Amino acid sequence: MNPTSAPPTDLPALLARIALRERAAFEPLYRATCAHLLGVAFRILNDRDRAEEVLQEAFMNVWQNAASYRPDVAAPMTWLINIVRNKAIDALRSGKTERASTTALDDEAMAVAGDPALEPQRLLDDGLTKARIDGCMAALNASQRQALALAYYRGMVHTDIALALNAPVGTAKAWVRRGLDKLKDCLVAAGVGA
Repeated sequence: MNPTSAPPTDLPALLARIALRERAAFEPLYRATCAHLLGVAFRILNDRDRAEEVLQEAFMNVWQNAASYRPDVAAPMTWLINIVRNKAIDALRSGKTERASTTALDDEAMAVAGDPALEPQRLLDDGLTKARIDGCMAALNASQRQALALAYYRGMVHTDIALALNAPVGTAKAWVRRGLDKLKDCLVAAGVGA
Protein backbone atom coordinates (compact mmCIF):
# COMPACT_ATOMS: atom_id res chain seq x y z
CA MET A 1 0.00 0.00 0.00
CA ASN A 2 1.25 3.44 -0.85
CA PRO A 3 2.03 5.28 2.42
CA THR A 4 0.48 8.48 1.06
CA SER A 5 -2.85 6.88 0.19
CA ALA A 6 -5.68 7.11 2.72
CA PRO A 7 -6.93 3.99 4.50
CA PRO A 8 -10.16 2.59 3.06
CA THR A 9 -12.04 3.51 6.24
CA ASP A 10 -11.06 6.54 8.32
CA LEU A 11 -12.30 5.38 11.71
CA PRO A 12 -11.41 8.56 13.65
CA ALA A 13 -13.34 10.66 11.12
CA LEU A 14 -16.33 8.30 11.31
CA LEU A 15 -16.33 8.47 15.11
CA ALA A 16 -16.17 12.27 14.96
CA ARG A 17 -19.16 12.31 12.61
CA ILE A 18 -21.07 9.87 14.84
CA ALA A 19 -20.35 12.16 17.82
CA LEU A 20 -22.24 14.81 15.82
CA ARG A 21 -25.13 12.29 15.45
CA GLU A 22 -24.51 11.83 11.74
CA ARG A 23 -26.37 8.58 11.00
CA ALA A 24 -24.67 8.12 7.61
CA ALA A 25 -21.33 7.59 9.38
CA PHE A 26 -22.59 4.73 11.55
CA GLU A 27 -23.01 2.08 8.83
CA PRO A 28 -19.46 2.38 7.42
CA LEU A 29 -18.07 2.19 10.95
CA TYR A 30 -20.18 -0.90 11.64
CA ARG A 31 -19.22 -2.60 8.37
CA ALA A 32 -15.53 -1.89 8.89
CA THR A 33 -15.39 -3.21 12.45
CA CYS A 34 -18.26 -5.62 13.17
CA ALA A 35 -16.55 -8.87 12.14
CA HIS A 36 -13.50 -8.23 14.29
CA LEU A 37 -15.54 -6.97 17.24
CA LEU A 38 -17.90 -9.95 17.06
CA GLY A 39 -14.82 -12.19 17.23
CA VAL A 40 -13.68 -10.37 20.39
CA ALA A 41 -17.06 -10.89 22.06
CA PHE A 42 -17.25 -14.52 20.92
CA ARG A 43 -13.78 -15.34 22.30
CA ILE A 44 -14.85 -14.06 25.72
CA LEU A 45 -18.37 -15.52 25.81
CA ASN A 46 -17.97 -18.61 23.62
CA ASP A 47 -21.63 -18.22 22.65
CA ARG A 48 -22.61 -16.77 19.27
CA ASP A 49 -26.03 -15.44 20.34
CA ARG A 50 -24.68 -13.75 23.45
CA ALA A 51 -21.76 -12.33 21.45
CA GLU A 52 -24.18 -10.79 18.94
CA GLU A 53 -26.23 -9.27 21.77
CA VAL A 54 -23.09 -7.82 23.32
CA LEU A 55 -22.02 -6.42 19.95
CA GLN A 56 -25.40 -4.73 19.52
CA GLU A 57 -25.16 -3.22 23.01
CA ALA A 58 -21.61 -2.09 22.30
CA PHE A 59 -22.62 -0.30 19.10
CA MET A 60 -25.48 1.38 20.97
CA ASN A 61 -22.86 2.54 23.45
CA VAL A 62 -20.67 3.81 20.60
CA TRP A 63 -23.60 5.79 19.18
CA GLN A 64 -24.36 7.32 22.58
CA ASN A 65 -20.76 7.98 23.64
CA ALA A 66 -18.81 8.67 20.45
CA ALA A 67 -18.12 12.18 21.71
CA SER A 68 -16.05 10.68 24.54
CA TYR A 69 -13.60 9.07 22.08
CA ARG A 70 -10.19 10.74 22.28
CA PRO A 71 -7.77 9.89 19.44
CA ASP A 72 -4.83 11.11 21.54
CA VAL A 73 -5.57 8.40 24.14
CA ALA A 74 -6.34 5.32 22.01
CA ALA A 75 -6.61 4.13 18.43
CA PRO A 76 -10.22 3.77 17.25
CA MET A 77 -10.12 -0.05 17.18
CA THR A 78 -8.59 -0.12 20.65
CA TRP A 79 -11.42 2.06 21.96
CA LEU A 80 -14.05 -0.08 20.20
CA ILE A 81 -12.47 -3.35 21.38
CA ASN A 82 -12.44 -2.06 24.97
CA ILE A 83 -16.15 -1.26 24.77
CA VAL A 84 -16.96 -4.73 23.39
CA ARG A 85 -14.60 -6.43 25.84
CA ASN A 86 -16.14 -4.65 28.84
CA LYS A 87 -19.68 -5.44 27.67
CA ALA A 88 -18.73 -9.10 27.13
CA ILE A 89 -17.11 -9.36 30.56
CA ASP A 90 -20.21 -7.79 32.12
CA ALA A 91 -22.38 -10.34 30.28
CA LEU A 92 -20.10 -13.15 31.45
CA ARG A 93 -20.31 -11.93 35.06
CA SER A 94 -24.08 -11.55 34.94
CA GLY A 95 -24.31 -15.14 33.63
CA LYS A 96 -22.21 -16.34 36.57
CA THR A 97 -24.41 -14.44 39.00
CA GLU A 98 -27.47 -16.00 37.43
CA ARG A 99 -25.98 -19.48 37.73
CA ALA A 100 -24.93 -18.85 41.35
CA SER A 101 -28.47 -17.88 42.31
CA THR A 102 -30.06 -21.06 40.95
CA THR A 103 -31.11 -23.87 43.25
CA ALA A 104 -28.51 -26.52 44.01
CA LEU A 105 -29.06 -29.95 42.43
CA ASP A 106 -29.60 -33.05 44.55
CA ASP A 107 -27.05 -35.89 44.77
CA GLU A 108 -28.75 -37.94 42.04
CA ALA A 109 -28.50 -35.09 39.57
CA MET A 110 -24.82 -34.63 40.48
CA ALA A 111 -24.03 -38.31 39.78
CA VAL A 112 -23.70 -37.62 36.05
CA ALA A 113 -20.48 -38.90 34.47
CA GLY A 114 -17.79 -36.27 33.91
CA ASP A 115 -17.45 -34.67 30.51
CA PRO A 116 -14.22 -35.91 28.86
CA ALA A 117 -14.02 -32.57 27.03
CA LEU A 118 -13.39 -30.88 30.39
CA GLU A 119 -10.48 -33.07 31.49
CA PRO A 120 -7.28 -31.05 32.12
CA GLN A 121 -5.21 -32.69 29.35
CA ARG A 122 -8.02 -32.22 26.84
CA LEU A 123 -8.41 -28.57 27.86
CA LEU A 124 -4.65 -28.06 27.44
CA ASP A 125 -4.65 -29.73 24.03
CA ASP A 126 -7.65 -27.68 22.93
CA GLY A 127 -5.94 -24.50 24.13
CA LEU A 128 -2.78 -25.31 22.20
CA THR A 129 -4.81 -26.09 19.08
CA LYS A 130 -6.67 -22.80 19.43
CA ALA A 131 -3.35 -20.94 19.80
CA ARG A 132 -2.04 -22.58 16.62
CA ILE A 133 -5.24 -21.72 14.73
CA ASP A 134 -5.06 -18.11 15.99
CA GLY A 135 -1.45 -17.95 14.82
CA CYS A 136 -2.40 -19.23 11.37
CA MET A 137 -5.29 -16.74 11.16
CA ALA A 138 -2.89 -13.93 12.11
CA ALA A 139 -0.64 -14.98 9.21
CA LEU A 140 -3.39 -14.18 6.69
CA ASN A 141 -3.70 -10.69 5.32
CA ALA A 142 -6.50 -8.52 6.70
CA SER A 143 -8.76 -8.95 3.65
CA GLN A 144 -8.51 -12.73 3.78
CA ARG A 145 -9.17 -12.77 7.55
CA GLN A 146 -12.21 -10.53 7.19
CA ALA A 147 -13.58 -12.52 4.24
CA LEU A 148 -13.17 -15.83 6.10
CA ALA A 149 -14.70 -14.39 9.28
CA LEU A 150 -17.73 -13.15 7.35
CA ALA A 151 -18.09 -16.48 5.58
CA TYR A 152 -17.74 -18.72 8.61
CA TYR A 153 -18.95 -16.64 11.55
CA ARG A 154 -21.69 -14.75 9.75
CA GLY A 155 -22.58 -17.41 7.15
CA MET A 156 -22.24 -14.93 4.30
CA VAL A 157 -21.90 -15.97 0.66
CA HIS A 158 -19.42 -14.39 -1.76
CA THR A 159 -21.82 -11.67 -2.93
CA ASP A 160 -22.59 -10.64 0.66
CA ILE A 161 -18.88 -10.64 1.53
CA ALA A 162 -18.13 -8.48 -1.49
CA LEU A 163 -20.83 -6.03 -0.47
CA ALA A 164 -19.70 -5.96 3.18
CA LEU A 165 -16.07 -5.38 2.23
CA ASN A 166 -16.86 -3.03 -0.65
CA ALA A 167 -15.03 -5.22 -3.18
CA PRO A 168 -15.86 -6.94 -6.47
CA VAL A 169 -17.34 -10.44 -6.12
CA GLY A 170 -14.32 -12.00 -7.86
CA THR A 171 -11.98 -10.36 -5.38
CA ALA A 172 -14.07 -11.58 -2.43
CA LYS A 173 -14.02 -15.12 -3.87
CA ALA A 174 -10.25 -14.92 -4.27
CA TRP A 175 -9.81 -13.72 -0.68
CA VAL A 176 -11.85 -16.64 0.62
CA ARG A 177 -10.18 -19.23 -1.62
CA ARG A 178 -6.62 -18.01 -1.05
CA GLY A 179 -7.29 -17.50 2.65
CA LEU A 180 -8.54 -21.07 2.98
CA ASP A 181 -5.54 -22.40 1.06
CA LYS A 182 -3.05 -20.47 3.22
CA LEU A 183 -4.92 -21.42 6.39
CA LYS A 184 -4.93 -25.11 5.43
CA ASP A 185 -1.19 -25.09 4.64
CA CYS A 186 -0.38 -23.31 7.91
CA LEU A 187 -2.57 -25.67 9.96
CA VAL A 188 -1.01 -28.75 8.37
CA ALA A 189 2.47 -27.35 9.09
CA ALA A 190 1.39 -26.64 12.69
CA GLY A 191 0.08 -30.19 13.11
CA VAL A 192 -3.58 -29.22 13.40
CA GLY A 193 -6.27 -31.25 11.68
CA ALA A 194 -6.65 -34.69 10.22
